[in-house]
Amino acid sequence: MSPFDPLREQLAGAAAAFGTGLVDDVEQALKAELEIFPVCHHSPASALAMARRLREKQPKVIYLELCEDLRPVLDELRNCRLPVALQAFATDIEGFPPEWAPLSVIAPITESSAEYQAIAYALDTPGVEIVLVDRSVDHVFQWEPRERGEAVGVEIGDLRPRFAELEEHLLHHGKVRHWSEWWDQYVEQPLVGADYDTYRQVMVLIGSLFRRLRPQGNEMDEDRERYMWTRMREHLAATGADPDTCLYVCGAFHAASPVMGEHLDITPRTATRWLYGLIPSSHSAIEEQFGLAPGSVSIASATWSKAVKRSGVTPYQLGSKSKARALPPPTPLERDDRLSGFLTQPPALDGFDEAELLGWCVDIVRLARRNGYLASTADAIAIYETSILLAGMRNRKRPTPYDFQDAAVTCIEKDVVPGRRDVRRLCEIMLGGDRIGQVGYDSLPPLARDVLDRLEPLGLDLQKRTLSRALMNLDLNPELAPCSDLLWMLRYLLPEGAVKPIMGSRRLGERSIQESWDLWLGKHQRELIELGYEGVTIEQVMEQRLRRAAWDPKATAAVVLGAVEDSILFLGSRRFTDELGARAVELLSAERTVDDAPEVLRRIRRLLAHYRSSGGALPGWCEAFVTAGYAHYCTLLPSAFVDEDTGVRQVGAMLGFLFSMESLAISLGCDRAQLELAVRQSHPEAPAKVALVWAAQFQLGLLTMADLRSRCDDLLNNPLVVPSVPLYITGFVQALEPAPVLTPFVVEVLSGAFGRLPDDVLLPWLPNLITTLRREAPELVPVLVREAGLTYPASLAAVDAWVPPWSAQSAKGTRGRAPVVAGPVTGLLAAHPAPTDAVAALLGCSGEWQTGDTGSGGPGHAEVAALLNAHPEAAGAVAALI
Repeated sequence: MSPFDPLREQLAGAAAAFGTGLVDDVEQALKAELEIFPVCHHSPASALAMARRLREKQPKVIYLELCEDLRPVLDELRNCRLPVALQAFATDIEGFPPEWAPLSVIAPITESSAEYQAIAYALDTPGVEIVLVDRSVDHVFQWEPRERGEAVGVEIGDLRPRFAELEEHLLHHGKVRHWSEWWDQYVEQPLVGADYDTYRQVMVLIGSLFRRLRPQGNEMDEDRERYMWTRMREHLAATGADPDTCLYVCGAFHAASPVMGEHLDITPRTATRWLYGLIPSSHSAIEEQFGLAPGSVSIASATWSKAVKRSGVTPYQLGSKSKARALPPPTPLERDDRLSGFLTQPPALDGFDEAELLGWCVDIVRLARRNGYLASTADAIAIYETSILLAGMRNRKRPTPYDFQDAAVTCIEKDVVPGRRDVRRLCEIMLGGDRIGQVGYDSLPPLARDVLDRLEPLGLDLQKRTLSRALMNLDLNPELAPCSDLLWMLRYLLPEGAVKPIMGSRRLGERSIQESWDLWLGKHQRELIELGYEGVTIEQVMEQRLRRAAWDPKATAAVVLGAVEDSILFLGSRRFTDELGARAVELLSAERTVDDAPEVLRRIRRLLAHYRSSGGALPGWCEAFVTAGYAHYCTLLPSAFVDEDTGVRQVGAMLGFLFSMESLAISLGCDRAQLELAVRQSHPEAPAKVALVWAAQFQLGLLTMADLRSRCDDLLNNPLVVPSVPLYITGFVQALEPAPVLTPFVVEVLSGAFGRLPDDVLLPWLPNLITTLRREAPELVPVLVREAGLTYPASLAAVDAWVPPWSAQSAKGTRGRAPVVAGPVTGLLAAHPAPTDAVAALLGCSGEWQTGDTGSGGPGHAEVAALLNAHPEAAGAVAALI
């Protein structure tokens, strides 16, 4: 007796018990109180068997494995072109972790599925009820682990091995590349022509096999099965329906359940408010959602169409005039063993369809030529022969679409892909294509219908999937203005490409006379429908989006100012805008960094200009923002100057806010001494920030222009400091934001550096200067370029005789000061200095009147002179008024 005989007997007993368990599962399913119809989703064999069984039995109640609260959505399938997906959506959640939001459950439906056949039969046959018995979408997330939670794709009848080792074994020995091909070769094709009893037993056997190979982790599946059986028993007890007239449609995995008939205490739903609807889907979306091979759903659709024609079975379709025929009562289901014969005999394979393969070969060559391939008749012959060869190598009597696909790739795609599509994708298009569904108008949510109704004056079919061009002349057709407003909101809310402006813009203070739009709402119908889950109108969704952005925990004052601007552009609600503005004031006062100072300055300037140009008074939140910002930035200014993490761009924006808003802030009660004290307390060490401090001191009157020139001369004369001059210049360029009057001075400093420094000193730091300016001040460099263009001579011949305006010869002793242009305003200031001195005393400014040669002999102030030279139109206008 061998020492391994006990182990051998134990293994043989385990194998026998395993095999017996499979048969027991099949027998248990056949003896259930309800007739169980096992399915695999998107399976032509399941759909064909379902159509046959419905014609024969004509059940009165169909229990379907699908989320029970999706039942009202099924009626809307009449208005759709498949494939579409049932969707449940929730943004405001209660009882779940906040980071899960938004929650979404998606259940796709295709025409080549048993579930669609059951739905179409139930909805179009009088006296038939369809009951969804799976967990509600709320329970789907209740049962999810707390660390998870995202959109869930509900796949009815999922039949796939639950671990990689078994799947790899099946693919290797089946000589196929992926699971979809294995299923088509060894399950779909043999079962397409099988009778119902054989189909039913085989599907339960497969479900039992995969279930027993995965003994761990079935707890949630068993709870789902208890849930469904509990719902079915409750319905039977409430309606008194005869179980013999009912049909239970579920995945084959659940048909072999060991907990069949057990009860489950169902917990109540949470307070989460769920929204339900339909969204378009596509074959490629379903494949990606459930990890199927590319093209497998399209091939299943083509197999379904061919099987329907060959079998003569009339499938059910919603809205079809073909109703269920009255047939004699069905004979009882066979309880005999059909598995033995099916498993021991080779399948009755179809004969080789030469005409079909020839048609495929000709069509793929024609399609390849249209897409840029140099395919010919010789390639069609090669594809034909290669398909037969591959099928023979894989022990197949006839080539499958997968064999044909491999042959086409081998024979046509020799080097590169000339267009957007490779040959494998072309095969998918030829065999069925990526069919994309569409939700009909009557099944759209109110928001989507409202959008289409409001855009109807454009006279376009916006539900088609092709691109439409809308042209609007808003002067000649003012009735189109509401369409323009709606399109701008849709551009904000929908992804890029749904609506695209070709001509026209929408900014504060602008109005487009003519607009041109590319509209692709049909292609982006899903996104439009999902907007309907957020509100009833576009305006409501817009307000919710802006409110959510403004009250987000990570929101900043700059973000909220952007929301304020959007509310003015798109909504025009003063109340809501004021609410957002108050939120911006609150966030600005609470910020402890100045990272967003440039964005804050840019946006508040634009908003102030908009309100001033509109002719009305500034809203209260604007005044509060200016006063709060003035105090806030004065407080943070000394620390920002010395903080290494705060860039010179941010500090320049802070000074820009303080100086440009100074007059308004002082009129609202702010104290200028606070700014002067903040500048005096600032002692930076970084060269760029040092230049900013000098500019701020000059703007406050603490430094004169002569002092600035003297300090810059010291920089250029010190060999140790010359390498850092580009950083000082960067600071001066940033100072143009708070002190634009320094623009001629910055041009002077650059000219002096280029004129005085030798090449061996200038050339090393010139690249650093260019890169620093490009990185730190790209929007201010054009200001310098324009000033230089006004300063330097326009022709090469005039360069030799040109004298810089800041030189001693041109200023006659007033070194570096630009000549003052004589005019009535200059004469008025010189003749009556007392008012100017009084205003200066009120502002706390001290200074002396300087006398120089202004071209007319009168005295002039250097800063005033530079300002008048920079803006002669303003001086002329004042003179005309006087």
